[in-house]
Amino acid sequence: MPTDPSTPRRPDRDDAYVVDTRRRVKSPAGQDRHDDRHDDRHDDRYDGAGRGRPAGRETRYRWRKGRIVLITLLVLLLAWIGFLVWVPMQAWGAVNKVDNIPSGDRPTDTSGYNYLLVGSDSREGLTQAQKKKYATGSAEGNRTDTIMLVHVSESGGKPVMVSLPRDSYVPVPGHGSNKINAAYAFGGPKLLTNTVEQVTGIHVDGYIEIGLGGFAGVVDSVGGVDLCVARDMKDKLAGIDLKKGCQTLDGGNALGYVRSRHEDPLGDIGRAARQRQFLGALMKKAATPSTVLIPWRYKAFADASAAGLAVGRETGIMDAVRVLQAMRSVSNDEGLSLTVPTSDLAYRTSGGALAIKWDTERAKALFKALKNDEPLTEPPAGTTVEGAKNS
Repeated sequence: MPTDPSTPRRPDRDDAYVVDTRRRVKSPAGQDRHDDRHDDRHDDRYDGAGRGRPAGRETRYRWRKGRIVLITLLVLLLAWIGFLVWVPMQAWGAVNKVDNIPSGDRPTDTSGYNYLLVGSDSREGLTQAQKKKYATGSAEGNRTDTIMLVHVSESGGKPVMVSLPRDSYVPVPGHGSNKINAAYAFGGPKLLTNTVEQVTGIHVDGYIEIGLGGFAGVVDSVGGVDLCVARDMKDKLAGIDLKKGCQTLDGGNALGYVRSRHEDPLGDIGRAARQRQFLGALMKKAATPSTVLIPWRYKAFADASAAGLAVGRETGIMDAVRVLQAMRSVSNDEGLSLTVPTSDLAYRTSGGALAIKWDTERAKALFKALKNDEPLTEPPAGTTVEGAKNS
């Protein structure tokens, strides 16, 4: 039956439909028309700026890069810590070991640590040119220019460094009474340790000795030591001509500074004070970043120290660390720097020689306090004290 052309034609069920399944179609204006059912802006494989870089991949890339940097820094840190530990351990293996353990009865070992720190005038290791440069001479045999008792407390007291002047007149086991440095000349480290233990009543836990051969090298390895010289010092026997004031001393001048005694109005007492001042300043310089953080300087200091060092057979590296820490504390005014109490600096011995006589009662009181590890925060009454600072 004919239909009216003006009447809208109803779709026949047999008519076919064409569905555009493409994601995008071009609009008449040439613009992309997005299918609302799938918008690329919500695709997590693309970044929000539309640059086409997968955002997930970018995140993973940054994470991997950060992890690589972190691992690299961690490896470098561990390597540096290993280096800081390896250097002193390697140097310690080269240190000369000596027998300083006395035979026979010894004082009771009490709490706290007590170390004998000795500076020997041995020329071993010095060339003829160095002997001339440092004005050491060519004396044979070994004597001690420096004798110190270093006490490290376990009860909370300050570390204490006590100088025992080399001319101190004391009983030397098997040799009558003599100057304390004669004990070293007669029987080396063993007799010196025995003498110190018997005269002080203190058990010596460790022994550390440095000779002239390694002294100057240690100072030069850290680029010199900063010291304030209290007065003009000119001593041909020590090879120095120093002016008053704060300055940096190289190895030769530092050696002369701690050895000089003939021009010092206090003689051996004055020298002992300078020796403690120097040791504190050396430890202060050794602990600065310019020494610790520069690998070659750090290793040079360790090697130079080991080259001139001798320790007791039962003295371990931790004992050496305690002594170094005690000296550093003294240099920072966090420890006590003392000389054994004396009563006569020009005591005439039975042989006619001049020596130093201790004040028996005050010396006993000091040594008793150290033996009992009394927590000292200030020197016992009547004890001679010298400031450790370089000012």
